[in-house]
Amino acid sequence: MQQKITIEVQMNCEKCRTNAMKMAAVADGVSSVSLEGENKVVVIGDDVDVATLTQSLRKKLKHARLLTVEEVKPKPIPVPSPTPPSAASCHHCPSLLIYEPSQPNCLIM
Repeated sequence: MQQKITIEVQMNCEKCRTNAMKMAAVADGVSSVSLEGENKVVVIGDDVDVATLTQSLRKKLKHARLLTVEEVKPKPIPVPSPTPPSAASCHHCPSLLIYEPSQPNCLIM
């Protein structure tokens, strides 16, 4: 089950943001990490231990608060409806050429 976890972290400088991203990225089950706004880390992954992740961020950055844990539902893949082939593009039907010597200008009927 994929989870979307949002954690509020105190990040005052670029070094803090980098540390927060690194800490979240090395956690077990994490598939992506992003920053949302100035002070939120969004983690998406399978079976991520939320308590351990929050505790490790708190230990490194002194302030981390779990905001939300949501289930990420996969987007359904739309199935295109098949269109019937037109007569000009149908490769299954044989093309017939009829030649009539009495009408030399008309080769295809």
